[in-house]
Amino acid sequence: MPKITYIEHNGTEHVVDVPVGLTVMEGARDNNIPGIEADCGGACACSTCHVYVHPDWVAKLPPKEDMEEDMLDFAFAPDAERSRLTCQIKVTPELEGLVVEMPEKQI
Repeated sequence: MPKITYIEHNGTEHVVDVPVGLTVMEGARDNNIPGIEADCGGACACSTCHVYVHPDWVAKLPPKEDMEEDMLDFAFAPDAERSRLTCQIKVTPELEGLVVEMPEKQI
């Protein structure tokens, strides 16, 4: 299982194993990581699983699809390059070591 590091806005780190096939959002939800609310349950219908992907990982992730781009417009302080919705990032073995940072709040 790939280890993913979730960093809260206050700097608290949570390193968890997330099974391949789940999303990064499901990994946060299943491990009670604060800062990712996931109000829509992963349907890409809100922006409450918004994170900033560590700069080292931005180019390693699949590109954003149009629906994700649209929903990021509703996120708190989105960053054009680093912002992603964790419900749209499927965990694969290649994501071993992924680091995501939570925004100050979710909208």
